[in-house]
Amino acid sequence: MADGPGLQGGLRWRDRSPDVYRPPMTIDSRSFAPILDTIFREIVFGSPDPGTRTYLLNRGDAGLLASLDRLSAGEASARHGGGASIAAHVDHLRYGSSLLNAWATGTLPPVASMDWTASWRRNVVSDEEWRKLRDELRREAEGWAETLRTPREVSEVEAGWLIGSIAHIAYHMGAIRQIDRATRGPTAEDEGRAEVELRKSSGEPSR
Repeated sequence: MADGPGLQGGLRWRDRSPDVYRPPMTIDSRSFAPILDTIFREIVFGSPDPGTRTYLLNRGDAGLLASLDRLSAGEASARHGGGASIAAHVDHLRYGSSLLNAWATGTLPPVASMDWTASWRRNVVSDEEWRKLRDELRREAEGWAETLRTPREVSEVEAGWLIGSIAHIAYHMGAIRQIDRATRGPTAEDEGRAEVELRKSSGEPSR
């Protein structure tokens, strides 16, 4: 959701012929809801057990929220090369998640009232603001995880919101980890060493 274009998309459309109305197709999310929830939770809440399968992160990665907890307000407010601070990225994720949750509960505000630029002006946070921002992101993420794992009939646009929300948060997690190395998770080498130790402990031969 780059600055929220998806939420502005209509749920009805016309094809190239202006006189032919094509009703929107609905999709049952039942078949893919569990994996959406699994991947989203892996990104946000992590997979700290190195013996657990992962789909996106290296095994043993504690995830986005735990990574943010390592930073002070000053570190979250730092800007590099004129780019946005980590605090701004986090506020953007919080705001986007709040709108997705509003859609899920039928309380989505009018498009005209949405302000996707405000987060990018919020680069500096105090200690209390940083704590509150992380708490709010956690709350919104937990709400959205519940939506992802709940089967529902959705339009093609809404299915795009469900799937795109995972790509969106993964993108910003990557950006955050490029800004401050302290937020990064285990490397591929770390994962490899952990796998060797797991095999040893289980008596499996090393590859």
